Amino acid sequence: MKPNYYVAHPWHGLELGPKAPDELDVFIELTPQDTVKYEIDKASGFIRVDRPQKYSNRSPTLYGFIPRTFSGEASGKHCSEVVGRPDILGDGDPIDICVLSVNPITHGNMILTVIPIGGLRMIDKGEADDKIVAVLKGDEVFGQMKDISEVPKALINKLHHYFLTYKLDPNSPSTGTVEITEVYDRVEAIKVIQFGIEDYIKKFVTV
Repeated sequence: MKPNYYVAHPWHGLELGPKAPDELDVFIELTPQDTVKYEIDKASGFIRVDRPQKYSNRSPTLYGFIPRTFSGEASGKHCSEVVGRPDILGDGDPIDICVLSVNPITHGNMILTVIPIGGLRMIDKGEADDKIVAVLKGDEVFGQMKDISEVPKALINKLHHYFLTYKLDPNSPSTGTVEITEVYDRVEAIKVIQFGIEDYIKKFVTV
């Protein structure tokens, strides 16, 4: 294989992997140990400090995104149809992913091979902002799980609570703009990923 002498952009330059969407290579921005919120800088591909985590919330899992996906028209339309509300849009970002691993991985800015097992249908300010849940391939504890129904309820509750509260300021009343309408299974997660791939191709590939 010809070597790549340049660092690939994590969103546009990384491949999904030959078994996508059943098995994916994903990019991790944030770990449970991080006390600040890191996020990819879309223009450069470098990791940027988005904001300090001012309060007690930290991500319960590894957190990042699926390369070459985009939450756009098809993603928003699918969310609208499922929840029965018109005019939900995609949030304009790559599809987010939470990765379960029993072994502590202490820094982000890395690629992992994962297996999707479900997700959280999150809507933020009227935009689809799905959080796919996956297991690290080969993980001794989580790696054998095939569906989110096998994950301990307490861990799903932690994810649920994190995403509903991680933007809140205790000194300001919540405006209720973020909601999670359901926790869905692996079959639905694959659909969400496929719509994200479709939106990416339409946005960045199709001329």
